[in-house]
Amino acid sequence: MSGNLHDDMLTKSTLEAIQRFNNAINRHDVDAVMAAMTEDCVFENTYPPPDGERYEGQAAVRAFWERFFGSSPHATFETEEIFACGDRCVVRWLYRWVEQDGKRGHVRGVDVFRVRDGKVAEKFSYVKG
Repeated sequence: MSGNLHDDMLTKSTLEAIQRFNNAINRHDVDAVMAAMTEDCVFENTYPPPDGERYEGQAAVRAFWERFFGSSPHATFETEEIFACGDRCVVRWLYRWVEQDGKRGHVRGVDVFRVRDGKVAEKFSYVKG
């Protein structure tokens, strides 16, 4: 197999893994999110600035998503742009939420992913502002 064909297949597999992950996020499906992540996954949140909090492993990352979805039941991530090369992927996104008083808000940001064996191994999140 030529290097280019292998690279193209890896990039395609990476994009598919990120799409599965993002779909699970927008369904607020913690089980599906975690099934789309490796056992030794690492997630770096956008908050608190300047570095964000780091979560390592399935249990810590699962606990974050359970809290996050519980506190933001109407939140959505909209992909504005996505590109991948090999096992790396970058997603530019718009995150929208609704406050308890009905007020709407949003932020824009970027996720930098690494995929291993068809699952998200790393998700590092950055936000404007």
